Amino acid sequence: MAKNMKLKTQRIEENKDRRPRAVAKYVRISPYKVRVVLDVIRGKDFNEAVAILENVNKAAADPIRKVVLSAAANAEHNLNMNPADLYVAECYADQGPTLKRVRPASKGRAYRILKRTSHITVVLDARA
Repeated sequence: MAKNMKLKTQRIEENKDRRPRAVAKYVRISPYKVRVVLDVIRGKDFNEAVAILENVNKAAADPIRKVVLSAAANAEHNLNMNPADLYVAECYADQGPTLKRVRPASKGRAYRILKRTSHITVVLDARA
């Protein structure tokens, strides 16, 4: 049993993605709104993506900018990569848990309000 566990751990380690990444979890913005901004920066150079995010007039731009900067810091600190050579290889927003709230309505009824959350992931890579 222990041998299989070691082999499995070794296989996972060999296939592990070596690109720098950063994740922001439980961001209180709907993933639909976050994906609109992520589509704009996908494939762009690191400096260009940060400049775009600083000038985009969307609420999701600030959390995404923080994640991109965090991924670049991970690349520089952990993998000794130059931030000037990086570009946004992958970026996606998955849905997190939904906060369910109730809005009172007429005649004793109640309408449900769904406050959606996002998990934002950014993966950078060096230009070859």
